[in-house]
Amino acid sequence: MRSVVLIPARYSSSRYPGKPLVPLLGKPMILWVAELAARAVGGENVYVATEDERIVDVVEGAGFQAVVTTDDALTGTDRLAQAAEQIKADIYINVQGDETLVDPADILKVRDAKRAHMDDIVNGFSWVSAQEDPHSVNIPKVITNERDELVYMSRVALPGFKDAKCAPRGYKKQVCIYAFTREELAAFRGFGRKSELEFSEDIEILRFLELGKTIRMVETQPGSLAVDVPEDVARVEAALRQAGQVPA
Repeated sequence: MRSVVLIPARYSSSRYPGKPLVPLLGKPMILWVAELAARAVGGENVYVATEDERIVDVVEGAGFQAVVTTDDALTGTDRLAQAAEQIKADIYINVQGDETLVDPADILKVRDAKRAHMDDIVNGFSWVSAQEDPHSVNIPKVITNERDELVYMSRVALPGFKDAKCAPRGYKKQVCIYAFTREELAAFRGFGRKSELEFSEDIEILRFLELGKTIRMVETQPGSLAVDVPEDVARVEAALRQAGQVPA
């Protein structure tokens, strides 16, 4: 079975235009992610899906492969569905282009969970740390049943509680590593619009619930930090330094 990593990279982001090319310790963010993905599946199985030639130039200049998609993709997953039409594989692993601290072992963990459960969507999660605010709308909180299947995902701190003694022991957050088949991506794109919950929460994986898919959540290593807004750059650079990362 061939597994590939597809990294969606949209230049014209509404919250942070040009984000994939923002330098982190002097190296474009998208290259940090591509290099980590290559450590998991090999560089020949890593593709960046983008609508912008500036990103194509940077990616190909570093020896990686780019797939050009249209500018009207509703979400990153819709962009991956376009890219999957051009790439032959059995499993398509989505690693978000702002996850510069993703552990390559976690990419393989998600891949292996998909191999074992080919009929399920697979997504990563970790626990919200003491340094993070579970009430931040930039952190999608994950609610699962006791079989680690997704019940719901929200930007609100969930699960809720009426009595303090019933408060959850912690909050789970989404880690943006996913695994799909081409057929699942095609069905997602074929829905043709954002679902109502997806639109309200701005969390695209919720669309799969409307398609009747089981979403299996796989626990990954803590410490994942994404660059959502410009203010996150300094924090992520500090984390990269602490992890001993030096630009190649």
